[in-house]
Amino acid sequence: MTNTTKKLATKKGKVVSDSMDKTIVVAVQSLKTHPKYLKKYRSTKKYKVHDSENKHKIGDSVEFVQCRPLSKDKNHTLA
Repeated sequence: MTNTTKKLATKKGKVVSDSMDKTIVVAVQSLKTHPKYLKKYRSTKKYKVHDSENKHKIGDSVEFVQCRPLSKDKNHTLA
């Protein structure tokens, strides 16, 4: 029997909200290209991330991975 490990995709972003208990909101910016005009533009997506110790504050850079659903909107935890 072989051991197979699943490689989890990690994302990096900046904390934009920490007002919830054990949850932070992280904004991840990406650079996309318009399909017709080929112009590059910035796109921002927000993720709710589980922070069990409430130690991260607004402006911190964090790295997080996907996990099982913890609530309706929360599917990520800190790496």
